[in-house]
Order: sequence, then C-alpha cells, then structure tokens
Amino acid sequence: MKKILIANRGEIALRVMRSAREMGIKTVAVYSEADRNAPFVKYADEAVCIGPPPSAQSYLKADKILEVCKELGVDAIHPGYGFLSENADFARKVKKAGITFIGPSAESMDMMGDKLSAKATAKKMNVPMIPGSEGAISDMKEAVKVAKEVGFPLLIKASAGGGGKGMRLVEKESEIEEQMKLAISEAVSAFGNGAVFIERYASGPRHIEIQILADNHGNCVYLFERECSIQRRHQKVIEEAPSSVLSEELRKRMGKCAVDVAKACNYSGAGTVEFLVDDKLNFYFLEMNTRLQVEHPVTEMITGLDLVKEQIKVARNEKLSFTQDDLKINGHALEVRVCAEDPMNNFLPDIGRLLVYKTPSGPGVRVDDGFEEGMDIPIYYDPMIAKLVVHGKNRTEAIEKMLRAINDYTIIGVETTLDFCTFVLKHKAFTSGDFDTGFIKNFYTPELLYPKAENLEAVAALAGALVYDSGPKPVSSPESAVKKSKWKERRHE
Repeated sequence: MKKILIANRGEIALRVMRSAREMGIKTVAVYSEADRNAPFVKYADEAVCIGPPPSAQSYLKADKILEVCKELGVDAIHPGYGFLSENADFARKVKKAGITFIGPSAESMDMMGDKLSAKATAKKMNVPMIPGSEGAISDMKEAVKVAKEVGFPLLIKASAGGGGKGMRLVEKESEIEEQMKLAISEAVSAFGNGAVFIERYASGPRHIEIQILADNHGNCVYLFERECSIQRRHQKVIEEAPSSVLSEELRKRMGKCAVDVAKACNYSGAGTVEFLVDDKLNFYFLEMNTRLQVEHPVTEMITGLDLVKEQIKVARNEKLSFTQDDLKINGHALEVRVCAEDPMNNFLPDIGRLLVYKTPSGPGVRVDDGFEEGMDIPIYYDPMIAKLVVHGKNRTEAIEKMLRAINDYTIIGVETTLDFCTFVLKHKAFTSGDFDTGFIKNFYTPELLYPKAENLEAVAALAGALVYDSGPKPVSSPESAVKKSKWKERRHE
C-alpha cells in the first residue's frame, strides 16, 4: 500500500494523512471548491478538485472519486467519518475497482447499518436489548398496541437513522400518531427510508460506547469505553475515556458483548458498539458504527494506540500485534468538540471568518483541526472547527487541563461551543460524574452561560452617568481602549 486517497475533508482528512505519512504512505486529497485553500489540501502529496461546495456535488460523488483513484494510481481509500464512510454500495464499488477499502466489508455494513438488522444480530448473540417492537411499524393501531406493551415514555426511531434524525420522544398515548408521522417524514427526508420502530425510553440514560478493533484472522479486542452523554440534539459535545461509572466487571461484560456483536457480522477494522446505560447500570445495545468515530482520540490517549495506523494495518491484512490482555487504561482523556455554534441561541450553527484563531498547546494537549486564521467557515458542512483533546493522570487532572486549554483557545469571528464546554466542565453534576444525556435539559439555560450579562446594560448606564457628572475627560484612543478591555476575562467566567 503506497498511496491512499482520503475521501473526506477537514480535520479527519488531515489526521489520516499525518498517520499515513508516518507510515511512509503517499496521500491524495479530494476537495470541493469551498475547501480549495484548506490545510488538508495543502498537506496532501496530491490534490484534486472534484466539484462545487455542496456535498452531493463533491464529497458524495463516488464515481468521480474512483476516477481520481484510477488516474493517480491509488491503492486504497480511507473514508474518514460521515459522507461515504458507511455506504455499503461505495465499499462494493471500491472493491470492484480493485482498490482496498480501509474499513469493514460491505456485508458487515449492511448488517449493522440498518438499526433493525443490527438489533436482530445483537439479539442472536444474547446482548441485552431495550424492550421494543420486533421490526418496523407503519400501522397506527399496531403502534398504539406496541406502545402500551412497552410503556411510556418511549422513543420512535428511524431504522436508517443517525445523529438524532428521525427520533421522537413520546410521553403519552395521545402523542403517538403525530410523533409517528413526524418521525417517518423526517426519516424519508434524511435517509430516503421511512421505516421506524418503537423502543422503551431508558430512565437516566448514559450513552457509553465500546471501541473494538478486529483483523481478518479472527482476532478481535475491545479498547475500553467512551462516555458520550453530554449531547445537544442527540449529538455529542463532550466525550471522555474511561467512563466514571463503569466498574471493571461491568467494563468487561460490555466489552465482551461488543466483541460478540463484531464477530457476529464478521467485522474487520475499527468500529464502535454503542450502548445505553440506565440509572441502575443496566446496559442495552443501541447500534454499531462501522467506521472511525469523531471521538476516537480519547481512546488513543488512554491506550497509546494510533487507530488510523491500526486500520491501515488491518486493511493490509496484517494480524493485530496485541491481545486483550496486553491492553491497559492509562490515565484519563477528555475531548470537546469546538463547533461554530451559538449556545445562547439553541446551538444554531454560526458562519463567518476566523479573524483570530489561536490554538492551545502544552503537555497532554492535542488539537485536531482543519482550519487556519483568516479562513471562512463553510455553510455546506458540519460546523465543527476542531477537536480539543487532553490527557491527565486522572479525571480531575484531565478536567483542570481542559479548562486551561479552553481558556488558551482564542477564536474571534464566529460563536463557538467553548464557553458552553467550560460551563459543563465546572458544573457539579459533571465533576461528580452524576449526569446523563439529559444534562442540557436538566442543568443548562443560556442565561447561566453569562450570568452577569443581564447587569451589563445597567453598569454601562451607571458608568455613562458618572463620566457625564465628572465633567469633560480626554477620550482614550481605540488602541488604549483595546488594551484595557476585559472582554477575554469576561468571556471565560
């Protein structure tokens, strides 16, 4: 394997390229017109523009990507995450073209890509399942019947769903019909598949996932867990490894279930088996992601492994160089997703130019990003700017280090999630480990982010009155005003 094309963009494309370069492998970037000057394009050994900014006209153009592979003599494709990474048809096309797909087989993707199929596979392996419907439901009478058996509250979920799309919470019988219609409509719009199913809503749920790694020789290990319960709109914001609530015994049980699921679908490469854990520490299979996860760096931090390199080795048909007994948890890692979103306005995406962009550094601090100062945040893609990751000898040190790193991160030009992440990391529910996926609903309101903001108008009025009463004063220059500004200190309170 001498040349890899990365069928992705931004920070994950750059992250894959760095590992490939360390392995002596050449890299090819494909990019849209919006990403022409992006760091990953400059870093690649070769780069080809494949279309206009919209994903459907560039990063999702499978045939165009394969044309580039043929023209440049590419040996393998790494899909990153998102876009074509879990597209079984794309994996088949890659294989048919005689190119190595750095990921699982199309058959494994088919089994795990559909939630109903994945649940059926996990059930055969005696993995704990959340009570719910056996298959897809479209008939309203049947939905009401199943709902009564399952009990309220419950979730209506899209079979082909992801990222919280096609998911509806139902708290009473009278809401079923409306929420079913909404879930089906959203599922059709987002995935082209209106199949939905019903399952019980777990009380006090935590979202905990197990990273697995399997080769083509029957070896499969779990690389411990990641806690991913801090979410907005069913999408993760802060992740950590290990979880603060798992005992060693529970970790082993969940790890074994994850390995069993992987073996049941003849899995190869890096993947993630996701679970819900209720307030009594019962765990239930949720789904399997047949790709690298956004939050994979925290696993790398506590294991010392490079998951991209491991993916490439497996794709080269190498055996895993370690066993389960060789793996140990080293310290604690945290990751915050630095997104161009406004936490004061329901986390709506923000666009603009990175007028100032300075990243933190220091021992145990890692920044995976895909932007530079002066770049615009494109409106066509996910608003994530970077992943800020830290590693400490324990959870307390990791939290302290992350708070310092966030304070050292300077972004001017767009609203970001950094201040929200600071709020979470300082909250007693988080520091104590007593939280779940309802953290934002239970503990956060925009007013809490800047508690002194409501007094700023009154302070400004009082200051104006004092200046007026004290008579004429020399007006300070803009430069001196900037030097005296307390904006940064106020921003991080």
